Amino acid sequence: MNPWRRVEALADELAGNGELTDKVWREALHAVPRHLFVPAVAWVNPYEAPGYRIDRERDPDSWWTAAYADLSIITQLDDGMTELGGGSSGDYTSSLSAPGAVVEFLELLDPYDGDRVLEIGTGTGWTAGLLSHRVGDTNVTSVEIDQAVLAVAATNLKEAGYAPRLVHGDGEKGRPEAAPFDRVHVTCGVVTVPYAWVEQTRPGGTIAFPWMPEFEPGHKVSLTVGRDGTATGRFSGGARYMMLRGQRTPDSPTYEGAYRKREATLDPRRIFRSGYGFDVAMAGCLPDVSVATNDGGPFEVWLWAGGSGAHLSGSDVRQFGDRSLWDEVEGVFFRWVGWGHPERSRFGMTVTAEGQHIWLDLPDNPIA
Repeated sequence: MNPWRRVEALADELAGNGELTDKVWREALHAVPRHLFVPAVAWVNPYEAPGYRIDRERDPDSWWTAAYADLSIITQLDDGMTELGGGSSGDYTSSLSAPGAVVEFLELLDPYDGDRVLEIGTGTGWTAGLLSHRVGDTNVTSVEIDQAVLAVAATNLKEAGYAPRLVHGDGEKGRPEAAPFDRVHVTCGVVTVPYAWVEQTRPGGTIAFPWMPEFEPGHKVSLTVGRDGTATGRFSGGARYMMLRGQRTPDSPTYEGAYRKREATLDPRRIFRSGYGFDVAMAGCLPDVSVATNDGGPFEVWLWAGGSGAHLSGSDVRQFGDRSLWDEVEGVFFRWVGWGHPERSRFGMTVTAEGQHIWLDLPDNPIA
């Protein structure tokens, strides 16, 4: 199958999934072929199946299939410290995102012809290329913190025939000298939205990003900047992205002292399988609490924040530190129940110069 047909087959798949609805992005997929941004050796990362290595020289058929599959492709491990291609070991630190996720975010961003776009996280350069096709090279500024990643992106974009402004720098700071922007497109997960992004977006402009709170999973967010210097908007679906480097999840604390023990008020599985609405409520009320769960065997949960932690095995709860984290989680759960089990779409976020908060139904109803 030639590249044109592969692109068309992928576009048909995304349209069938409801991820691709605007013909301008179908045109962009053809104009900026994804295979030009796939390394010769990489690691494919299906969400619910084992990952696998691709190698263009040794197995070109598998490489081409992966290039036009709706799957993410890992392009860096451990910030470049581990050889690429053995993705079963090492932390994923840069990738070519799955096409469905890319297109959904671009449609959420909704740039017009000639819009000035700031992209946070260049990665392979594919989304910078798609944006360049949509609004023009000179209107796209893409910031990447990793010099080696940026160099590869520049080569990929040149081969594809695009030349957006590529900047080596910290994306949290944006690009003030090139502001204001009409759109800010973020390709990495964030816990706290840097106010610099709001300051650098003109009133009425949009910031689209994956909100990846310490309490997983992640969520798509689109904020509109107001004339008063605030940005507000609603959650619109799930997201799973690598974190902005300055906002990676902190390591869990170690503890060797005595634990406070008790029984969980209700089966913890009822809490952690309550749905995305509770996930947003939890992250909004307790933004600093990290969680890890084990569904592969007996259900277990680990919670941590600062020097406090909790471990649940079945209904047995052990807590340590100044805070009783499981008590706090249960408290949020019953608050959410009292609100009527609201779904994710009823929640939103507001960002101001003083910080950010999550709200229910209306921006003047913060939940924390």
